[in-house]
Amino acid sequence: MDVELHLTPIRFPDAAAFVAMWHRHNQPPQGCKFCIGVADQNGVLRGVVIVGRPVARMFDNGQTLEVTRTATDGTPNANSMLYAAAWRAAKSLGYTRLVSYTQADESGASLRAAGWRVVAERPARPGGDCPSRPRGQNGSEHIPRTLWEAAS
Repeated sequence: MDVELHLTPIRFPDAAAFVAMWHRHNQPPQGCKFCIGVADQNGVLRGVVIVGRPVARMFDNGQTLEVTRTATDGTPNANSMLYAAAWRAAKSLGYTRLVSYTQADESGASLRAAGWRVVAERPARPGGDCPSRPRGQNGSEHIPRTLWEAAS
């Protein structure tokens, strides 16, 4: 039986709490530009997308946003619905590009279903820690990633 889903507004603290509960390998991001939730016909939150400024400085040009987190409770089609909604919202706000990353062990099926395309394969990195800017481990070190872009 398919679950009937609809988009719903969600505040950042609530989206961050959902990510903290359901995301497989990352904690919530520090902030966002906007968040969107997806709920079932009973109003139960089934997933969230958090969209913010790009993490990579070279993408932070004022016209580009990044999906910094998505998380679902496993409800089918929720993640692809969130990726598609994030791109529609970003475009309606005047942004011309929306990017996201997946780790090597993630298929990207939700992104493909939402019409996104692979832009680049990124090799594993040792992490962001350096003497001039000490950083802790965040769990994404030493893992290859795929860069995706929402189709225009």
